[in-house]
Amino acid sequence: MRACKSSLLRILVLVLLLLLGAAGAKALRVKVVRVIDGDTVVLADGRHLRYAGINAPELHSPEGPPEPFAREAYLRNRELVEGRTLRFEPAFRRKDRHGRLLGYLLLPDGRLVSEILVSEGLAMACYYPGASRYRKRLLRAQLQALRQGRGIFGFLRDTEPYYIGNVRSRRFHRPGCPRAQKIRKKRIFPSLRQAFEAGYCPARGCRPWPP
Repeated sequence: MRACKSSLLRILVLVLLLLLGAAGAKALRVKVVRVIDGDTVVLADGRHLRYAGINAPELHSPEGPPEPFAREAYLRNRELVEGRTLRFEPAFRRKDRHGRLLGYLLLPDGRLVSEILVSEGLAMACYYPGASRYRKRLLRAQLQALRQGRGIFGFLRDTEPYYIGNVRSRRFHRPGCPRAQKIRKKRIFPSLRQAFEAGYCPARGCRPWPP
């Protein structure tokens, strides 16, 4: 009886492994037909894909000119993905508030496109609920870019005596920003560098970076 149960258990484990292998073999593949900026592309089916877990400098800034390194981020993203069919992994949170698809693109050699952009200082690792699968990898890439002063991380200029971080959202603000005064659980950063090292991103309101 015990032998029978043991054999049945082995069969069930084998079936489970086969099913998992089949699921991995059916990894989604998408074709990128156009790059919009450093973190957004258009797929062949017309959907817009926003890279999860990062934020690149704004190429089309509502405040006026492109943000520092926005064009470089756009050109590098285009070099990496435009016209190519790549492996796609959807984020747990499938869409952002603008209705864009959220996920990750991987090159044939297994490299994560988002990670490359962050490692070259052309994007920032940012926390988003439901879109943080590769957050540890992205943070490691960001720390390396900070140490080497690559891209945007080579041009951090403090314009405030300190910055206020929101522990819940992992965003940081200028101390005089009205939104900063409403934060319940705060973290103070003496410099932009320390905020980025902790994995915080600039908040949209009051624009703590770029100055």
